[in-house]
Amino acid sequence: MADAHAAPHHDYHLVNPSPWPLVASIAVTVMMVGAVAWMKGVFGLDAGTKWLFFAGLAGVLYSMFGWWSDVIKESRQGDHTPVVSIGLRYGMVLFIASEIMFFAAFFWMFFEMSVYNEARAHIPAISFWTDTATAWTNADGTALWPPKGIETLDAWQLPLLNTVILLLSGTTVTWAHHALQIGDRKGAKLGLLITVLLGVLFTGVQVYEYYHILHENLFFNDEAANSGLYGSIFFMATGFHGFHVLIGTLFLAVCLLRLMAGQMSPQKHFGFEAAAWYWHFVDVVWLFLFAFVYVVFG
Repeated sequence: MADAHAAPHHDYHLVNPSPWPLVASIAVTVMMVGAVAWMKGVFGLDAGTKWLFFAGLAGVLYSMFGWWSDVIKESRQGDHTPVVSIGLRYGMVLFIASEIMFFAAFFWMFFEMSVYNEARAHIPAISFWTDTATAWTNADGTALWPPKGIETLDAWQLPLLNTVILLLSGTTVTWAHHALQIGDRKGAKLGLLITVLLGVLFTGVQVYEYYHILHENLFFNDEAANSGLYGSIFFMATGFHGFHVLIGTLFLAVCLLRLMAGQMSPQKHFGFEAAAWYWHFVDVVWLFLFAFVYVVFG
């Protein structure tokens, strides 16, 4: 077995024993228990206790850094043979497919809420459901969309700006990828740097948009007390997308640092290629969010 690791005579990579799966599992468990403690309290910890969650988060980030650093080292040592590279590509494709299913759940909920909103207008007058039915019903008894108290955003202001930012970032990351493929390292660095800056700009605009929504009480106010479902699904869908933009920005930033360190070549740069796939996925999800959440049903 030792010979297989030292001098393999096959195209597969036998991974050396690694602590990261165990460390990451423990860290995620601590983080999730910490989240429950923060929100509800658990195991003698009062609600509002934050330190356990952030301790777990620090462990998760540490595991990610150590694990992915090892993967980069394996690549530079020649362990990522053509067969292994195919496996990495399949893994990234399946990961993005799982992310599509993740967002499909949020879109499903939003479509059910917006297309079939008349169902809530006919809720029986039982207990607190009476207030919910009232919030989703006009004076004449017909369905109301958006529900009472909700002030929707103008799709042609900040949402449109963020759409332009993401579409532009999609072109710059493609430019950077093509430049690296033809050996233009200067162009690849410039294109990747612009993409990272556009990702940061998108996050900044979204933070400002959220501040405006919360400061002006557009979704959560006394009049919209029984219409909270709209605001909840809005923040879940756009918020998780914003989180993916943040992760993608970090992904591309690491690729930029590796590119500047001379760790990528026209023949070997799957880390950058995977980051570009992920970024294009984020772009497409935003186009659906903009089209349906902000424009069609906004």
